[in-house]
Formats: sequence, C-alpha cells, structure tokens
Amino acid sequence: MTGAGAVSLRTALVRHLTSIGTIRDRRIAAAFQAVPRHVFVPHVPLEIAYADDVVPMKQDRTGVLTSSVSQPSIIALMLQQAAIRPGDRVLEIGSGGYNAALLRELAGPDGAVTTVDIDADVTRRARASLDKAGYGDVAVVRADGEFGDPGRAPYDRIVVTVTAWEVAPAWLRQLRPDGRIVVPLRVRGQTRSVAFDRVGEHLESRSTTMCGFVSMQGAGAHYERYQDGLTYDEDQEDEPHPEGDVLELRCEQEWSGLQVHREEPLLDLYLWLAATLPGYCALDGEGVAAVATADSLAYVSRRRGRDESHVELGCTGHGPEARVLIDRVLEQMRQWDGQHPTFQVHPIGAGLPPGFHIARRHSYISVQWEA
Repeated sequence: MTGAGAVSLRTALVRHLTSIGTIRDRRIAAAFQAVPRHVFVPHVPLEIAYADDVVPMKQDRTGVLTSSVSQPSIIALMLQQAAIRPGDRVLEIGSGGYNAALLRELAGPDGAVTTVDIDADVTRRARASLDKAGYGDVAVVRADGEFGDPGRAPYDRIVVTVTAWEVAPAWLRQLRPDGRIVVPLRVRGQTRSVAFDRVGEHLESRSTTMCGFVSMQGAGAHYERYQDGLTYDEDQEDEPHPEGDVLELRCEQEWSGLQVHREEPLLDLYLWLAATLPGYCALDGEGVAAVATADSLAYVSRRRGRDESHVELGCTGHGPEARVLIDRVLEQMRQWDGQHPTFQVHPIGAGLPPGFHIARRHSYISVQWEA
C-alpha cells in the first residue's frame, strides 16, 4: 500500500477513536493523524498497524508478552488523562516509540520527551523507529523504569505504559509539585489507568479507566500468588484458602435482586468487596470476585435479569461456611449501590485519610468511594 494509503488508514483510525469517544481533544486527534504508526510496527501489514488493537512485539521464553505497541483506544484514553500541554517535559516509563512520538507531538517544539525501558531490544527498536519517523529529539534511555530518569527531571507529566504494582518513589520525586502522573495501577487483581495529581507529598486521583498492559520488569516487578485455583495479590500473604478442590463440595446459591446492564463491568463492585471483606481473592483464570476461608469459598454469580440486556447478581458458595460467606457477600453487594472508587497514594509513615488502605513496599494506596 502506498504512503497515501497509510495516511488514509490513519484518518480512518482517528475517525473511529473520535466516534467511540476515546478521542475528545483536537490536539490528540492531530497527534494521531501526524504519527505514522506503521513505522513502529514494521513486521505487520498496514491494515493491522492501524487497527484498534494491540500489536505484540516480544515474548519471553515461556511465551509471556513482555513488549507491545498498545491498542490505540487505550493510548488515546491515557493521553486524555495526561492532559499534556505545549512546553511540558514528559517522562514515559515503558518504551516502544509510538506513544513517545504522540507525546512529542503534544508537548510541541518547546517541550521535551524522555522514554525509558529496561529491555535493550526495546530501546534499540524505539530509537530506530523514532529516528525514521522524524522524532530524533526524543531521548531514549535504557534503564530500570522504577528509578525514572533523574538527569532530565523534574517532569510536568509522567506517563507509565506498563502495569505497575505501586507508584515508585522516584517518580514522585521527579514530578513537579503541580505535576500529573498517569499509571496503570494493579489493585486486587484489576488494572486501572489512574491520573494522579501531586498534592504536596502525596497523590490524588482525578480520573480512572480500565486498561491492560504488560507487567513491569526490574526492581518494580510484582507477582500475583496462585493457590489452589485462587488468585491473591502479592501483599495478601496471610489470607486463608481452602485446600483441594472446594468447588466439588455441595453448592449453595442466593440472588441479591441487584440488576445491572449485561455489558457493565463489575470491577468497581469487585474492588468494593475487596475493601470490605476479609479473605478476598479471585477465581484463577476468570477474575471473578471471591471470598475464601480455610475450608469454604463463595463467589459472585450472574443470571438473566428482567430482560436480555440485564443480569441479576448473586453469590454461589461451597463448603461448611458457604452460608455465612454468601450472606456477607450479598450484604456488601447491596451496600455498594454503584459507587465508584477514588484513589490516593501516601508514603509509608505519612498520615492516612479514612478509607481502605493497601500496603505496598514504599507507600499506601488509599481507596475512597463516591456516588
């Protein structure tokens, strides 16, 4: 396909992202129109390069994806969150080149963009692609993203394009007092892109959106714990779990009367349950919210609701304590009532606001709720 064909596909991509609401800013639309995405994914046909889908770039020896060029709609949402202004100094954690080029377009001639990645293959590819696409002034640094790039700090914006378990202390140190960081933060088995503004020595969320990225490597790597078909966060070392196949035990089930749209994500409800119920976990491979004890398990269930576009939520339990766990889950499900989470990040040792607090290595993630 000719160069004109690539331009046509870029235009179609911008129209698609605008029509579904992920692009709502003319400057972001102009950036997507300007950056030749196919240069950053030369191993795929143009039609795939400009599809609204992730393009895998590298896997480890076990087949786990370690590098990709992200889905355009997710990139657009995060750029909306970042609200990059002309003249901003921007740090990107997790490279690949394409997103750095978009950031460069948004920062303009008076701004500056630095992109950091731990993988030498990734930084070599990013450098070559950025040069070919005309973004030779983007600084490409091979380093552990956990530590940012202090030599070019401070930054007005930090955009993280890998899943992080916490906001690294170096990022906060390198962010200007009125700066913003956008980070895919993994909390209790689910990943949200959170836009945080720096307020003194802590961070407060301004917006969140669901997303998915490859996991961070290096010093900031994090791991979920898998135990007998259940998934726990890294910090949940002392949570009880039933041994053996508890799902083979006698089943009990009850329905809540709570109806939601069939396509509505339940992750806000799942986080509410994680914040209110001890023993919270997820069914491995499915991500369904569950609560476990040493011999029993209960998990969120769904069935057809009042019409084809709605489902009713309920709870299914197994084991001798199934009835108790079901009652606890249903009680919290009814109390949730569609509330949405907001987040703060506070350093260890700082005073914490009211709410649910998750301990990380260097900080606490605090969760509050609003209608």
